[in-house]
Amino acid sequence: MSDAECRRDGRSKKRLIFLELRKNTAYLRLLAAPRVCLALALCVFVTGWTVAKARASDGSHSDLLAIVTDELSREFSTLKAKGDPPPYYMAYEVTDEQTTLESATLGALLTDSQSHARGFDTTIRVGSPAFDNYHPYKDSRVQFTRFMQISLSDDPNEIRRALWAETDRVYRAASRRLLQIKTDEQLLAEDKEKNADFSVDPAVKYVRAPEQYKIDKEDWAKRVRAWSAEFKSHEKILASGVNFVARRDVRTFVNTEGSSIQTGSNLFRIEMQAEALAPDGMGLEDFDSIEAADPTHLPSDKVVMERVKVLAKKLDNLAVAPPAEPIVCPAILSGRASAVFFHEIFGHRVEGHRQKDISEGQTFTKMLGTKVLPDFISVTFDATLDNYKGHDLIGHYEYDDEGVKGRPVKVVQDGVLKTFLLSRSPVGEFKESNGHGRRQPGAEIVSRQSNLIVESSKSLSFKDLRAKLVEEIKRQQKPYGLYFEEVSSGYTTTGRRGLQAFTVVPLVVYRVFADGRPDELIRGVDIVGTPLASFQKIVATSDTAEVFNGYCGAESGSIPVSAVSPAVLVSEIETQKKQNSQEKQPLLPRPITK
Repeated sequence: MSDAECRRDGRSKKRLIFLELRKNTAYLRLLAAPRVCLALALCVFVTGWTVAKARASDGSHSDLLAIVTDELSREFSTLKAKGDPPPYYMAYEVTDEQTTLESATLGALLTDSQSHARGFDTTIRVGSPAFDNYHPYKDSRVQFTRFMQISLSDDPNEIRRALWAETDRVYRAASRRLLQIKTDEQLLAEDKEKNADFSVDPAVKYVRAPEQYKIDKEDWAKRVRAWSAEFKSHEKILASGVNFVARRDVRTFVNTEGSSIQTGSNLFRIEMQAEALAPDGMGLEDFDSIEAADPTHLPSDKVVMERVKVLAKKLDNLAVAPPAEPIVCPAILSGRASAVFFHEIFGHRVEGHRQKDISEGQTFTKMLGTKVLPDFISVTFDATLDNYKGHDLIGHYEYDDEGVKGRPVKVVQDGVLKTFLLSRSPVGEFKESNGHGRRQPGAEIVSRQSNLIVESSKSLSFKDLRAKLVEEIKRQQKPYGLYFEEVSSGYTTTGRRGLQAFTVVPLVVYRVFADGRPDELIRGVDIVGTPLASFQKIVATSDTAEVFNGYCGAESGSIPVSAVSPAVLVSEIETQKKQNSQEKQPLLPRPITK
């Protein structure tokens, strides 16, 4: 079910999906995106690279900042004097994104493109911070803004006219909704919590645009062609590809409280993907991805080629692996797998707006100060981290999309729930944002995850963790346990109308036997469960954390997130068989490749 369908259906379904190899990654297409990756930060300069750092001619975007600030002041003053009801808060956020994409398959170049797009979002609040046009009403979610493209040059006439026209549209929609909910409020049950709709924050002045790098497209085209050619020698692989993506993002934010912020980020990504078909028609895929905030953090050509070969070999093995059967048994989730596990079953349920939305299941709303995780586990969300022990984190940002500075937030301390992830929409006793108001351009801001960091005081070496898995298999008299090495995605339902459940979709899974037999690779496994029950099954963790980078799609669109977690041992996990498309193998023989 798509996110749009979920919203229409009244359910809240979150997907942690991953960067698709054959799609451009401009913001207008981000919802089509992300694949997981383990960022590799080797901090080496690779011989022959022609990626060179260069100052952008519009590095500070100072002209744009002045134009947007002046127009915001003019619009706000006019509407304050003439509007009925007048606005008490307005904000513009301009997103400027430049993307380079080089894509190849079987040694042939498929895509060689560069794109540059700029657009803006408009926020207008009418009424008062206590009760405004964003007030939760029944189970509806508001949508006032829309991503409107503007001139790539700092043309004041074009930019001002676009801002003026969109401001008029958004103001009219905001006024109509405030009138509607004020009229209908007296017909609804009283809100016992009396949550305000918006918080008042101090003004912030901050300007630091990211560096601009010069990309040698021809050189990168040669590289992706060379890496993708490796798949020619693997007959079981039916489709494959390698991408290089470089993206520079600059966001300019101004509001009527006096904030003026300009920040951004760079992302460099190498992606590898391959697909095959099992004899029974089950579709199989595997991928690898390397991400960095600086091109000098990317590995050498030789290292990338080795990872392509490993990926191809894994898919060859999956194509002949036996299918899985549903089972409830003990298991180990690798650090990357457990990172998705925590993101899905825990992270979404502590996002602040879910505590106010009556259509949500509100798993943790009344559990502040109580134990929600094992007492040896703590969870922090920290947007200030751009790197974790040598691995770049894409969930990093300096200021969120409401102009609030990112900060570390200890959500769980020794298993006890301490707070929620908060935007400028107050929740219960929490009246101020903690820097987690986020969105994809074109969506409304809600509280979302950033960098999720799982810490454990009950950690073992991986060898000892595996030994405990074997003990659990024997104690429970199970035929085997499971080791989840790689995952592709996960999703969860948090709405009241749906089941409070989650699914994590693994790619590489092994059966682990208690009698000493070698591990057995299997295919077609999904992890399923319910959140509160699953938390109680965590027995111990490893002493080494792994990094997971991906994009999370939810109410406010697709945003970059990271999760850091050690491997976890669970005493019981439930799996189900993956849906089988029952596709037939190709009738024609594969063309001879050279």
